[in-house]
Amino acid sequence: MNAEHSSEVHYLWWLILVCVTGGLIYLLSPILTPFLLAAVIAYICNPMVTHMENHHISRTTGTILVMLLLLGVFAALILIMVPLFEEEARRVIEKSPAYLDMFKTHVIPWLETKFKISLQLDMAIMKEALAKHWQSAGGLAAKVLPSLTIGGMAVVEFLVNSLLVPVVLFYLLRDWDILLKLIDEMIPRSWHQQILQLAQETDRILAEFLRGQLAVIVLMSICYITGLWLIGLEFALPIGLVAGILVFVPYLGMIVGLTLATFAALMQFQSWSGVIPVFAVFGFGQLLEGMLITPWLVGDRIGLHPVMVIFALLAFGQLFGFFGILLALPVSAVMLVWLRHLHRRYLESNFYN
Repeated sequence: MNAEHSSEVHYLWWLILVCVTGGLIYLLSPILTPFLLAAVIAYICNPMVTHMENHHISRTTGTILVMLLLLGVFAALILIMVPLFEEEARRVIEKSPAYLDMFKTHVIPWLETKFKISLQLDMAIMKEALAKHWQSAGGLAAKVLPSLTIGGMAVVEFLVNSLLVPVVLFYLLRDWDILLKLIDEMIPRSWHQQILQLAQETDRILAEFLRGQLAVIVLMSICYITGLWLIGLEFALPIGLVAGILVFVPYLGMIVGLTLATFAALMQFQSWSGVIPVFAVFGFGQLLEGMLITPWLVGDRIGLHPVMVIFALLAFGQLFGFFGILLALPVSAVMLVWLRHLHRRYLESNFYN
């Protein structure tokens, strides 16, 4: 009877700990974002710093070198992507008159024939309507101004978080072993073995998840870019990158990439025959991802259902903003490990049986 009572008290303490942790996360969510993001990056980069430390390089020096490497990679991406998107935007602007002419000569007649409606684009009428409603722009601006202020504060918050992440990352990477030792000393000895086992399983699952998802994003970006380039699509690189990066959300990368590629193909080839290869590229990419790449690199080790993935993205985005979307899947993978552990304990408990 005493053993049963002790077990119930043990689970009660676990329940209290989970509730207190969840409450603190909810209350502190506005300021937790940079710390969580820095913790995830530190977790990914810690093996590099540890490797340098094993080769007689101090953790402070190793941390600085790793952060310089991260800064160089980020700067290289900016230097490559910004001119690329600027060039693509310039090409779209240059071709916009041809796109408008194609829309007027092909799309509008097709819509009129298909839906039995009359569509007439009269530039004079559009200019008259614009001049007529121009005076109301002041009132509209007055209504929009508060939202612009809110948006400006969001930008300021984003910049502050972006500047805070490197600072937190430096101290986490430098003192990683010390922090782990402090956490280990705070754990009650009666819970130590159980928590150590849970932490080891979490570490294994999270490492597999992060490496697998990163590899899937890289391979699918290469696949989409190559496929769209082979069919002659002008905007193959940016569309392929967007589709590949969004592949971590089930079906979102394919849907967004297919929509953008279809629109670009219609504008470029001005016929549906040019869209068929786009469908073929994304169909092949979806089959390749679902049947080969994701099972091979990620598999069922995580076990996150697509509905749970979407819910996690929305929930973390609501709590932590843009950074929350980046944190949603790795944190959800960790929580899934804990929930599996609690589920096993629950099935073994006297309360369940």
